[in-house]
Amino acid sequence: MDTHSKNNSDISVLLVDDDVDFLLQMEVLLKANEFNVTTASSQKQAEEALNVIHPDIAVVDLMMEHADGGFALCYHIKKRFPGTPVIIVTAVSSETGIEFDASTQEEKSWVRADAMLTKPVRLEQLLAEIDRFCKK
Repeated sequence: MDTHSKNNSDISVLLVDDDVDFLLQMEVLLKANEFNVTTASSQKQAEEALNVIHPDIAVVDLMMEHADGGFALCYHIKKRFPGTPVIIVTAVSSETGIEFDASTQEEKSWVRADAMLTKPVRLEQLLAEIDRFCKK
């Protein structure tokens, strides 16, 4: 076992979603699992938070105040903190039938996310992704 892997309390998560219910639910669950959580309910709030914090990982909704808000925020995060993993969470597939993914290099080149999860997101799914990126 790697003795240098991080504890949850050492991991800061930027959680961004304009769905206040989802934001609060995920914040409570992540804090219950001892993560340090900063929340933002808009792309603008998240960009302001990034002036103060450097998160270990960001969990970003795709569609916020602008239809491409999540993509734009991912780009901003990656430009500012290239090594910070970004997970996009979205209900766009169920709402529009359009499938997004970030599994191939081509998709990652324009999506800028390291992973995508479909809402409703199960806590176990999110925890597995955070572990995959932050506990190497």
